[in-house]
Amino acid sequence: MRTVQLPRYLTNAPLRRRVTAATDKVESFNRFFQWVGFGNPGVIADNDPVEQEKALKCSALSTSAPSSSALSVLTPFFSRGWSLDTSAPFWPLGPSVIVGAMDYDVDVVVAGGGPVGLMLACELRLGGARVAVLERLTEVNPTIKGGAITTPSAEALYRRGMLPALAEVQRQAMDRFQAFLRERNDGDGGGAAGQGLGIVGHFAGIMLRADLVDRTEPGLGDAGPAAEIAFVAQQDIERLLGERADELGVDVRRGVELTGFDADDGAVTVRTSHGAVRAGWLVGCDGGRSAVRKLAGFAFPGTDPEITCHQAVVEMTGAEDLKVGWTATDTGVYAHGPMPGRVVTVEFDGPPADRDAPVTAEDLQARLRRVSGVDVTITGVRTATRFTDHARQVTEYRKGRVLLAGDAAHVHSAFGSQGLSLGIGDAMNLGWKLAAVIGGRAPEGLLDTYTAERHPVGAWVLDWTRSQVAAMRPDPQSRALRQILSDLAETVMGTTYLTARLNGGGVRYELPGEHPLIGRSAPDLELTDGSRLADHLHGGRALLLDLTDDPELRALAAGYAGRVDTLTAGCPSRPDLAAVLVRPDGFTAWAADAGAPAPASAAGPAEALEDWFGVPEGAMTPG
Repeated sequence: MRTVQLPRYLTNAPLRRRVTAATDKVESFNRFFQWVGFGNPGVIADNDPVEQEKALKCSALSTSAPSSSALSVLTPFFSRGWSLDTSAPFWPLGPSVIVGAMDYDVDVVVAGGGPVGLMLACELRLGGARVAVLERLTEVNPTIKGGAITTPSAEALYRRGMLPALAEVQRQAMDRFQAFLRERNDGDGGGAAGQGLGIVGHFAGIMLRADLVDRTEPGLGDAGPAAEIAFVAQQDIERLLGERADELGVDVRRGVELTGFDADDGAVTVRTSHGAVRAGWLVGCDGGRSAVRKLAGFAFPGTDPEITCHQAVVEMTGAEDLKVGWTATDTGVYAHGPMPGRVVTVEFDGPPADRDAPVTAEDLQARLRRVSGVDVTITGVRTATRFTDHARQVTEYRKGRVLLAGDAAHVHSAFGSQGLSLGIGDAMNLGWKLAAVIGGRAPEGLLDTYTAERHPVGAWVLDWTRSQVAAMRPDPQSRALRQILSDLAETVMGTTYLTARLNGGGVRYELPGEHPLIGRSAPDLELTDGSRLADHLHGGRALLLDLTDDPELRALAAGYAGRVDTLTAGCPSRPDLAAVLVRPDGFTAWAADAGAPAPASAAGPAEALEDWFGVPEGAMTPG
């Protein structure tokens, strides 16, 4: 427990201050004093542990009580567990006292060490937060899951410098796919372009051809090299993020299960199978059956399942009569490939009686025969899972100091590889915001934008997957609808629409400003220095890209050193653009065109910087 005396600052009366000691939270306090207009208080960090245990004391002269706007500046410190003690001596005539509860073991506990939990933990570490990830399993779950990612996931990882690793994983996956095609085509893998490599994805098992996609549509032609990444399995993503978490110093505790927690206004005490952990925040990334969601009492409305799906990698005979890719039949839908032995069945017989029952070779064989009409014989099962089209979403992503991300916040069928992309998007959106609040760089109200921005995206994905189930049903009405969708998927307009939605082209956050880039994932601009925009986002900070060498713009950003990086460069492919402010998650907070006057109602760069990254250093907050 720490006690820190601060003046009754933030009034218009002259202040006299004196720093008499240091603490291990020096950096945060430096930012704090700069934020409220004290400038640099000259706090000197001391490596002597005795000195680090001393309180940071400031004295001041003032004759009036602090204003409500003044107190609001303390919000980031309240979010770290500090509380205001108004019963201190001489209140309101003397100094106020802030009594700290900064005895956290970590700033954030992330429950769940899958891709979403690891991505969030990495983002929090980039923002300076101390993180512990609790993962029940002792190693990566080998059970087959998603075998591909969509462009938003690839973009997120690309923006953190992980593109080379993704490209290598994809190369290995494509080698396996080529081997599968050679096996199917009597040693000839040359027909790959027509059987998978020329496909950008599917909608309800209706394949979408790459040659029919109009890349000039928003969100389709501006992702840079990330657009070339798709065939990366979920286990590979988890492995790569696990390695990155180790590099960043994330405390990943495998074999540790969350068993309960107690949350109040100042902290969360998390109970685990290996003892208690005290943290400032708890984020549930623990999957569709989230213990955090259930224990916190989040409402979870949605629709009940009507299908049972099985996905497996098996050893079988008689598979030569199975069609490659997705096939609709009178009894359901099945898929074969893109790796040897991989099969999927979709049956409209309701949810399984026991979802946790083992998936046996006999059951898989019966289902595959029933749906495909091919008498295959399954002789072995390497990995198998079942899932349904259960579709639910929490009504809010935060309750006090407890938040949710990924499948803990929303569940749906796996069609179209949307789940991983949605969860990674949650992690990117939440990570920098929560880290900024923890670090005192932003008020706690910034977290309200997490639900406001991500809930509509999640709701859309649920409807997207529901619509695919409707197009898969074997009844005559649904099959008639499916035929129309198939016809549309043979046109440029239809394929472009479906591909854009599949790859996040429709995601636009409701942010202030009229420029078409605002609220969208920033285009991966190629710059005159040979770099691309994503190359400048590896550190997890915001970026103000000045494309017209504007000294006034750079002067505005000077007050955000350490929060916003600034880069002056040209972009020949976009001579229309003057500047772009990119948030740490890669979304555009503000943009302006060259030579175009801003609309009178439009927010300018100063407003955008302050809205997202707080008051600039050295600025006085009005009393």
